[in-house]
Amino acid sequence: MVLSSGINRLNTALRTSRVSRAYGIETLVKHLESYLPDDRIAAVRRAYDYGERLHRGQFRKTGEPYIYHPLAVARILAEMRLDATTLIAAILHDVIEDTDTARDEIAAEFGNEVADLVDGVSKLDKAQFRSRAEAQAENFRKLMLAMTRDIRVILVKLADRLHNMRTLDAMKPVQRRRVARETLDIYAPIARRLGINRLRSELEELGFQHLYPKRYDVLKRASRSVTGDRKSLVREIEETLAKALAAEGIGAVVVGRRKNLYSIYRKMRSKHRRFLDVFDLYGFRVIVDEVDQCYRALGIVHHCYRPITEHFNDFIANPKLNGYQSLHTTLMARGGVKFEVQIRTRDMHQIAESGIAAHWQYKLGDDRDGVGMNPSEASEWLGRLMEYGGDTDSQRFLDHVRLDLFPDEVYVFTPKGEIIRLPKGATCVDFAYAVHTELGNHCVAARVDGHLAPLNSQLISGEMVEVITAKHARPNAAWLHFLRTAKARAGVRNYLKNQREDKAERLGERLLDKALRDIGLSLRKLSRSDIDHALAEMEERDLRTLFCNIGLGKRLAPLVARHFLAPSAAPEQRRKGEPLAVEGTEGLVVEFAKCCHPLPGDAIHGLVSVGRGLVVHRFGCKYSAKKGQPSDRVELTWSEGVTGEFPVELRVHARNERGVLARLTSKITEADCNIENVSFSERGGSITTMRFLITVTDRRHLARVIRRLRRLTAVERVTRS
Repeated sequence: MVLSSGINRLNTALRTSRVSRAYGIETLVKHLESYLPDDRIAAVRRAYDYGERLHRGQFRKTGEPYIYHPLAVARILAEMRLDATTLIAAILHDVIEDTDTARDEIAAEFGNEVADLVDGVSKLDKAQFRSRAEAQAENFRKLMLAMTRDIRVILVKLADRLHNMRTLDAMKPVQRRRVARETLDIYAPIARRLGINRLRSELEELGFQHLYPKRYDVLKRASRSVTGDRKSLVREIEETLAKALAAEGIGAVVVGRRKNLYSIYRKMRSKHRRFLDVFDLYGFRVIVDEVDQCYRALGIVHHCYRPITEHFNDFIANPKLNGYQSLHTTLMARGGVKFEVQIRTRDMHQIAESGIAAHWQYKLGDDRDGVGMNPSEASEWLGRLMEYGGDTDSQRFLDHVRLDLFPDEVYVFTPKGEIIRLPKGATCVDFAYAVHTELGNHCVAARVDGHLAPLNSQLISGEMVEVITAKHARPNAAWLHFLRTAKARAGVRNYLKNQREDKAERLGERLLDKALRDIGLSLRKLSRSDIDHALAEMEERDLRTLFCNIGLGKRLAPLVARHFLAPSAAPEQRRKGEPLAVEGTEGLVVEFAKCCHPLPGDAIHGLVSVGRGLVVHRFGCKYSAKKGQPSDRVELTWSEGVTGEFPVELRVHARNERGVLARLTSKITEADCNIENVSFSERGGSITTMRFLITVTDRRHLARVIRRLRRLTAVERVTRS
């Protein structure tokens, strides 16, 4: 036991020494001397002294002192040549979360800019949340909203995640899989979206390795065996392209590489291919000086090897959403080996590797640490994050961001010739919201290349889209089933939420007024003091909020009504009030029960349900009898002006004859009914039982439908479910 403990201490000491050499402050400072002035290096060193003192006595699960983790994070960012402010924040990024240090103390020592970056990366207190999922979603939301104020917040977080992934072996298998999945689902896609391929590639590789270790090992062995066979071919292609370009006076750097295993795995999964069927295991980069040389180099490359025309993309003329630019072409070498070539300038290569981080890299002669503004594409994305941030549900915010992180682009045009970039599978409604939220809120149809198209039509690159609007048009909840962009989904949800609250307010006012009449009061005759007293007693902000909560079922009107009695008054004997009239147009806050499908003309009552509002049932419904308390029930009647179509289910028992279904549907259609669904509950034998879900206006309309069906000789019985 003593020997084992001694060996562990020795291993920890050796590992700490090795980490110190790789990520110690002196190693970091030596790297910074290549691009930062002495005063900024001194500030970084001072941040190290401060952080080392605060983290003293803390150790990571790998065994080394904790300070080596923030130093490693700073080293990753220094390799991207980021400014001193970002490096200081990286060194201090865990002090708020893991020590007793407050944000104000960091601000006093290093300024508000550093304090804001550190606070943006710090997680919220876990004790505030009911579950890990809720904590994760809210922490992610905090991080993303901090990123909209300063993009360097996410750069620090990505570097932090990368170093954690590099040392993930120290964690338990369950924790490794959880962190790896989160990395592949969220952080690697964010790095991809911001164009930081240097981080994205390693995050994907490490995430794949820890989430699917067996699959990773199988692909790694297969890749090594193939690479061993084709090393000479890779060198041959490099030399051939370099010589051909030099002969035409183009000074180019040609580099061949193996694609990362996760991209190969993802392609195998998405295209249902075996490993040997994935043709572009190899990629070659051709880096030149000028944009026009990119297109000249493309012609030379196509002269050397036969191109596969359907695999060509011009991302120089049409940059990706993250600002990435390059020419992509796939070619065929001897033996039928296919490979990809990417042609770009040195500036494009810098953006491709560092993405938005390139805009904060230090430049000599600048008075500031960081330089430049966000690229326009990143600014657009950050603007959308601000829009999603208005959603109070942190899990839904996380879903919005996930939707935006996988953008296989489609390029379409407005009637004025402007290019709108959308994810693959985007529809006309997505296009409308991408142009302007009001355009999406009022769209009724679209013209695609001059032809009328349904709103759910999926768009194809190169199409010209014109949106047709109408003042009366409003978003439809059914759109959520086909929308692809987070902006469109957020726009529809926000509209429906506002509409729901407006209708809930009106319903809640009616329910409360009825409850007050039942105890001899009237909403209009209440004094201001009685209202204020009741609101304070219920801890409600105002009457409008109270009405909304009643309409949404969060409060029961009969119980609320008793709060409006004067403190000195004794409750009057409850008397029978008038039933609440249902108009059929209340929308989202009045729901018609699917268990009994009530129709105008039926005797009805209501149940108040939290989150659903008022649910209308037929009298005698066996399901409603089992639900709720007597205080949840509301007496209802149908308004004289009730309008609309209501679903109802019919059960038809008919002889099993050829063509009977066609005759039944024909009779239903002749009665001005729409058939929503048909199902067979009993099949086989001489009698078949069919269920028809149809829409009718009232009980009399339903009676006409039933009479028509009963006239058919094949029909034995028709009943309402």
